[in-house]
Amino acid sequence: MTSQRPRFQSFEDPSHAKGSERIEALRSALRETGIDGFVVPRADEHQSEYVPAHAERLAWLTGFTGSAGTAVILADKAALVVDGRYTLQAPEQVDTGVITVVPLAEKTAEAWLGENLGKGQVLGYDPWLHTPDGVARLERAAAKAGGSLKPLDANLVDAVWAGRPKPPGGPVVSHPAEIAGESVADKLARVRAALAEAEVDALVISDPHNLAWAFNLRGADVAHTPLALGYAIVKREGLAGLYLASREIDPDLRAALTPHAILAGRADFEPALFALATGAARVRLDTVTGAVALKNRIEAAGGVADLGADPITLMKAVKNPAEIAGTRAAHHRDGVALTRFLAWLDREGANGLTEIAAVEALEDFRAEGGLLREVSFPTISGSGPNGAIVHYRVTRATDRRLGPGELFLIDSGAQYLDGTTDVTRTVAIGTPSAEMRDRFTRVLKGHIAIARAVFPKGTTGTQIDAFARASLWEAGFDYDHGTGHGVGAFLSVHEGPQRIAKVGTVALQAGMILSNEPGYYKAGAYGIRIENLILVEPRTLPGGERPMLGFETLTLAPIDLRLVEPALLGPADAAWLDAYHARVREALSPDLDAETRAWIDAATRPVGTPT
Repeated sequence: MTSQRPRFQSFEDPSHAKGSERIEALRSALRETGIDGFVVPRADEHQSEYVPAHAERLAWLTGFTGSAGTAVILADKAALVVDGRYTLQAPEQVDTGVITVVPLAEKTAEAWLGENLGKGQVLGYDPWLHTPDGVARLERAAAKAGGSLKPLDANLVDAVWAGRPKPPGGPVVSHPAEIAGESVADKLARVRAALAEAEVDALVISDPHNLAWAFNLRGADVAHTPLALGYAIVKREGLAGLYLASREIDPDLRAALTPHAILAGRADFEPALFALATGAARVRLDTVTGAVALKNRIEAAGGVADLGADPITLMKAVKNPAEIAGTRAAHHRDGVALTRFLAWLDREGANGLTEIAAVEALEDFRAEGGLLREVSFPTISGSGPNGAIVHYRVTRATDRRLGPGELFLIDSGAQYLDGTTDVTRTVAIGTPSAEMRDRFTRVLKGHIAIARAVFPKGTTGTQIDAFARASLWEAGFDYDHGTGHGVGAFLSVHEGPQRIAKVGTVALQAGMILSNEPGYYKAGAYGIRIENLILVEPRTLPGGERPMLGFETLTLAPIDLRLVEPALLGPADAAWLDAYHARVREALSPDLDAETRAWIDAATRPVGTPT
């Protein structure tokens, strides 16, 4: 199934290079500047995961297209440090004769730097692309090596990047009040109350996601996430200042914001920040997204940079009733599209279907459901060995046909006007092996353990992460990514501060949305991941003494029963799976055509029931 409508994602390789020539050009710039090395993080001035094209410096320089990583380029050596999601992908994309790929689990960028920077050498960095904490770590590493760190006024990658895209400036529009669920006035009042409690004079909003939430706006400056790039200054008293990169501000939005904020261009932000800081003002700067360049400007004006959490981040993470209702509606719509796709895949998968054809078909099914604005990230469509690459991104060069006896992993999501989705299903093409069924069922048991978890208020995601891994650990397996990330409401598919992972200290609260996505990956063979989104909700237990929380599963889509080994499931696991499938069938069937209804009836039969 394909159509002629515009596609949301490209299948061309965005790097177009292995990096050797571009790294040599950067080294030439280093020699001209008189420094010995340069740090290239995968970041923009807001430290965002998804960045505009003109900020894709790491991809342009090295060929690596993952969403996280740091390169350190010295005169005679270079390293790219990546986390467990990219240890297979990175060596395939970069010139390993020029760049050493370093797994983060083995060594941080700072540790590599401490071992490789020469005594007396100077490492340059762009102060807009690093936080104060990040710079402090680099300074310690450079000092350990006997070298030093130097901020540069201009980014050296930009100096050698021929044909660099222009910065974006897409239209900025209002996010409807009935979907946002809270007015700008009420949100800013909450922010000001938090500033008063923290005893600071103002807040710099450096995270565009927080900007979008606080001012009920959405933009088009970044692919897959409806962000308007810019900054804001919220003072304890008076109008806020909103400084957007775009001049295309919808008149209705401008009128709605006029009582609450002065709207200006991005160029007006730094003078306004300098004026605010003059007179020893105490200005809160977010430790996660606030660039060290902002700290330097506050202090240069005589102000105090109060490094801490932007209070909006936690406010945004706890969804209000309108956002929750919108998210449920989005998941129902998405479930219909995904189920139609899975039924189609079951018919077409063994007929030479390719990874790209699957992506295009799923996009079409989603578009037919209405309210679709974008995909929430480039779809991960991996057949056979490609499925073992955790964040595999199919291109025309890597496009592979689905083969009999293989597994097909598809991780996708959508941006609807009323909510954001993210879902992964692993599907058997033909008859799966006993090993595949074993590994899949162990992953499923971990998924169910999270879905069924009940825990006291104050529990962090770190404390329940092991629930998802226990069945894999029993057999000597694990996976090198987190079990769950936060998700926004028509905002980023990866949203903090909450997470379910081996590290993380934020307590889960009712109203937070997270993913539940344990996995297993056999390099060169196949990958398995099962992902639903879950909502934290209060739970009342008969006779219980403490406030408790649990999860509502939001995602509605069948899980492939051909991959389930019933003998490995406990009674509670089987009961959960049967109840989930019954709910999926009951919720979606009224919106499906007769052929797909027949398919879902079979696909959601009780576990262990023959086809």
